[in-house]
Amino acid sequence: MTQRLIRNGTIVSLDPDIGQLTEGDVLIDDGEIVEIGHGLTASNAEEIDATGQIVLPGFVDSHIHLAQTQVRGIAGDWSLMGEYFDHMLGNMTGLYQPEDMYLGGLFGALEKLYTGTTTALDWSYPNSLEHGERAVDALQDAGLRAVYTYGPPGDDSAKWWYESDVGLPEQNIRELYTEKIRDDDLLSLALGLRGPDFCVDETARNDLELARELEALATIHMGAALWPSSVYGGDYRGFGCMEDMLGPDVNVAHGNHFSQEDIDHAVEQGVSFSATPEVEMQMGHGIPVTGKVTNAGGRPAWGVDVCSNISGDMSSQMRIGMQVQRMFDNQEILEGDEEVTEVSITCRDTLEMATIEGARALGLEDEIGTLTPGKRADIITIEQNDFLTAPSHSPIQTAVFQSDPSHIDTVLVDGEVVKRNGELTNPLVDEEFDRFVESGRRLVDEAGLEL
Repeated sequence: MTQRLIRNGTIVSLDPDIGQLTEGDVLIDDGEIVEIGHGLTASNAEEIDATGQIVLPGFVDSHIHLAQTQVRGIAGDWSLMGEYFDHMLGNMTGLYQPEDMYLGGLFGALEKLYTGTTTALDWSYPNSLEHGERAVDALQDAGLRAVYTYGPPGDDSAKWWYESDVGLPEQNIRELYTEKIRDDDLLSLALGLRGPDFCVDETARNDLELARELEALATIHMGAALWPSSVYGGDYRGFGCMEDMLGPDVNVAHGNHFSQEDIDHAVEQGVSFSATPEVEMQMGHGIPVTGKVTNAGGRPAWGVDVCSNISGDMSSQMRIGMQVQRMFDNQEILEGDEEVTEVSITCRDTLEMATIEGARALGLEDEIGTLTPGKRADIITIEQNDFLTAPSHSPIQTAVFQSDPSHIDTVLVDGEVVKRNGELTNPLVDEEFDRFVESGRRLVDEAGLEL
C-alpha cells in the first residue's frame, strides 16, 4: 500500500470540523486521507513538500462535454439557438469516430487535471457502443475521477432532440456499464436525459426510470432555452411530466428559465443544479440559475459545459459565477435607492460550489469534496508565494481570485500524483498530441466550418 505525506502546507479543508491549518500535514494511505494535523509522521511515506502552498480538495466540474476538446476555438461567437444547435448537434457530433471520442476525452481530461479539477461529469454523445467505450478508455487513461454520462447519440439530431419518442440505447448502456465502469473505483455512470424539453413525456419518464434501475445519476439539459415555447407553443413547461419523479439522483444542467416555484420544489426534493455561467452568458441561455437556487435554500454546482468555446479551467467559473450573481444582487439593492454595504456570495461559497457542492451533485459527497479523514485523497496544491499570488493574506481569496492553473503545483487523484512541480506526469500528453490535433482539424474540415 502506498503512503504519502503532504507536509507543511496551508490546509484549507472545507470541512467545518477541521477548518484551516497553517503549516499542516495530510497523511494518505492507499488513496485515503487518514489524518490531518501538525507534525504527522509515517516512516514509509513519500513526502510532498507543500511549504508555501495552499492545500485544497480538487475541483469538481459538474457538467462538461469533454469530447469537444479537439475543436477548441470554433464556438466563441456562437449562440445556443443559432449556430450551436445547427453546427454542433446537427452536424459535427455525427462526424465523430470512436478515436475522436478518445482523443477529445483524453486531452479534455488531462486539461481538467492540469487545471486542478480532479472529478468531472463528462456528458457524452456516443454514436455507438464503441464510441462510448473509447470515451471511457480516455477517462481511464488520463487518471481522472469521472461520472461518464451516456447521452443520446450525436448522429441524428432530428431523431434524438426534437420531440423525440426514442429512448436512450439501453442495451449499449448496460453493456458499457458492465464491461467498463462497474469495477472501476474512479468511474461511475450517469444517464444524459433530454427531459420534456426535447422528448415526449413517455420517453422522458422511461429514461429516468432506466437511470433509477441502474442506480445511475440522471442529469438533464433543461431550461437552457425557450425552445418548447418558441417551437411547440405555450408557456415553458418546467419539469412537466417529471415533476412527481424528482429526487437527489436528479441533476439539472442550466435551468435558467425555471420559475422560482419550480426551483423551490426541486431543491426541496433534493435535486441539484449545475450552473455553467460563462457559456450561458455567451450563448443566450439566460441568467444563471444561481440566485434562484440560493433563494430556495440550496447552492448550485459549477460546470464548464462547452469546451469548444471556453477553457476547461474551473477557477474561471468560480469567479464569473460569483461576480455575476453579486452584480444582480447589488443591482437589486441599488434600484431600491439604497447603498450596497455587503456582498452576497462569498469566496468560500464559490469555492465550495466548485468542490463539495459539485461532489454532492454527482452523488460523491461521501468520497470527495472536502479534505476529511475517510475520504479519498483528491487534492491540489496552489503556490501562494509566487509574485502574482503573494502576499496571501486569505488563502481562500488567493485560490479564488489571485491564482490561475500555472500556480497549481501538485494534483493527486485517489492518492496518485498526476501533476508534480507544475507538470502532468502522464506520458500520453506528448505521445498522443499529434493525433489529437489532427482529429480536430479533420472534424472541422469535414463539418465544412468557415472560421
